[in-house]
Amino acid sequence: MTSNNATTASIRASLLAGLSALTAGLVGCAAHAPPKVDQAGAPVAWQSQVQASTPTSGTPWRIARPDDVADKGPWWQLFQDDTLNGLQQQALSASPTLMAASARWRQARDLADISGASRLPRVDVGSRGTRTSANRPAATSGGQAVSSIQNDIVLNGTVSYELDLFGRLQYDQQAALAFEQQAQADLLNVRLVLSADLAAYYFSVRATDAEIAVVQQGLDAQNRAFQLLTARYEGGASSRLDVSQQQALLDGTLTQLTLLKKQRLQLEHALATLTGTPASTFKLVPASLPGWTPSVPVALPSDVLQRRPDVASAERAVAVANAQAGVASAAWFPSITLGASGGWEARDIAKLIDAPSLLWAVGGSMAQTVFDGGRTRAREDQARAGHELALANYRQTVLRALQEVEDGLSSLNALDTAQTQSQAAAQSAQKVLDIAQARYAGGLATYLDVVTAQQNVLNNQRLSSQLRGQQLQATSYLIKALGGGWQAL
Repeated sequence: MTSNNATTASIRASLLAGLSALTAGLVGCAAHAPPKVDQAGAPVAWQSQVQASTPTSGTPWRIARPDDVADKGPWWQLFQDDTLNGLQQQALSASPTLMAASARWRQARDLADISGASRLPRVDVGSRGTRTSANRPAATSGGQAVSSIQNDIVLNGTVSYELDLFGRLQYDQQAALAFEQQAQADLLNVRLVLSADLAAYYFSVRATDAEIAVVQQGLDAQNRAFQLLTARYEGGASSRLDVSQQQALLDGTLTQLTLLKKQRLQLEHALATLTGTPASTFKLVPASLPGWTPSVPVALPSDVLQRRPDVASAERAVAVANAQAGVASAAWFPSITLGASGGWEARDIAKLIDAPSLLWAVGGSMAQTVFDGGRTRAREDQARAGHELALANYRQTVLRALQEVEDGLSSLNALDTAQTQSQAAAQSAQKVLDIAQARYAGGLATYLDVVTAQQNVLNNQRLSSQLRGQQLQATSYLIKALGGGWQAL
């Protein structure tokens, strides 16, 4: 990817515009704060700071809308690597981490349903049938006790409804709904992080494959040189020092190859875990690095941060804390419940539905805490502190999102330059090796010059492979920092 200072400035302005939109959304959330909870201060100050830093952006001011659920698409297909595509699909279907996040989201969704049901009337029906005996006392003095056996059959129903005059149930439902949305955003973030990590590990494996191929080629060349020097030494045309130097270079290269193979196994095991596969059964056939690096669009939309699931999750956490503060404030007010019941009770089931057996009752109840030792006040203070904590975490998440994009852009710029320099260095090192070999053949240089030149060629070729892998990794993480794929490619 190529970029310049103007491009970076444009992207930074777009990101700050997205930040301003998100803070406006937070102010909109705070505008619906529960009674006795003052939340306007920090968001308003934050909004003014963003406006001051982007006075000429020209971005229309609007309430932010988390867009993390927008389809990001299979962005990894941009790298045009069939093996990577297959691993991504396997991870999305079998990753335990993704399954756990999905289960947490379903739990939050069910909790939201439970909370919503608490605002509706509750209807219960029941029945009871008993047969009792008793030794009843005499009705008159001097009479004898009478032993009796009788049935008691009851069929009844009850209706109860809590009047939400002070918003406790409403705030509780708002908290549950926001928590569900937060869990959904967390699920999307787990999916995004999983796909980005898998791509990064995959490119690390491929970069290691490229290094192994380079080292193996160097090892083959060094082995041929060692055999040639051994033959020359046996023929008296070369010294034992030349043979020993080549042997030392050969042993060092073998050590590097062994370490690279160990590193590849560990990366392969990490890939296995990401895809939900036991490491002992996972095998990735060596292959070359992808030759195509997608170009990330420089004209980023102003709402790029709204597409990040972690930012949306943090914003929903603020909404949860906001609603919980409302629940805590509503505890100062009484709880009022209306109820009604009706049914039939008789000793004979045949007469159960008769008019004389009809029973009914209507009424209501009210409960108000008079003294609780300061628990209500402490819960309200705790809810306020929870909102402040969520707000601080939200700000930190947004700042971290901006940092990740800036880091990604600067990394790609540096890697582009370093890769070009590395390729030039590798070509120069090869020329030095050719000259050293020619001078040694003509008796104008020692074999140590050849050994040094061979090592320089090997090091530069390995560095070039490493930088290529880092370019692909940085591109993957930049796409993650932007919230995944984008609509217009």
